[in-house]
Amino acid sequence: MAAQMTFQRYELKYLLNPTQKRAVLQAMDGHMELDQYGRVTIRNIYYDTETFRLIRRSLERPCYKEKLRVRSYRQVSPEEPVFVELKKKYKSIVYKRRLSLPEGLVSQSLSQDTPLPVSSQIGHEIAYFRSYYHPLIPTVFLSYQREAFYAVDGGDFRVTFDDHILYRQDHLSLCSEVYGTPILSPGQTLMEIKTSGGIPLWMVHALTQHNIFKTSFSKYGTAYQHMTKQQQLGGLRYA
Repeated sequence: MAAQMTFQRYELKYLLNPTQKRAVLQAMDGHMELDQYGRVTIRNIYYDTETFRLIRRSLERPCYKEKLRVRSYRQVSPEEPVFVELKKKYKSIVYKRRLSLPEGLVSQSLSQDTPLPVSSQIGHEIAYFRSYYHPLIPTVFLSYQREAFYAVDGGDFRVTFDDHILYRQDHLSLCSEVYGTPILSPGQTLMEIKTSGGIPLWMVHALTQHNIFKTSFSKYGTAYQHMTKQQQLGGLRYA
């Protein structure tokens, strides 16, 4: 199956304790199935300005915000493909555009400030973003373990569960091992509901019954807040 390269949808976030996660999984039974990849470890490298202009702006909760990251769904070699993703949010709707290119080529382009070797609408959007916020540098390696579920009725309703969310500011390579500082409390899980339409009634009932409320949560934003706090305290300690 070819990887999807464009997305337009709502993304709703919820922080769950273990009891709430079990309740949601039970409610999903018969409605959702684990996708073909099962539980995966997602790796991301976020790009920003030296002053963290993009994430500082995002944390102000503006009407429009955007970010650039490079992502893989496992540890890769320089010859293997990764995704270059441009993610935008406007009035609660998330728009994501991405390209798939070899890791080594992407790293070289971004580190040497040279164009990506693509000629497409998505490529032009990424090139404009890089030019507008120039110069961009890698700022954070952020990883997490994800379980993704899809609707058995064929709709685009999806639910993901992310835990073991770690960040670090060194060894910023998708070819590297996973390690870093956790940003969730022990036992917490970040659930995301992704849909272009409404939430099914069975899910609404589960959320209401178990006092699960939508929250504003950014992995990169939370990592940045941890980073600034740790710098004030005098350094980082990795898990």
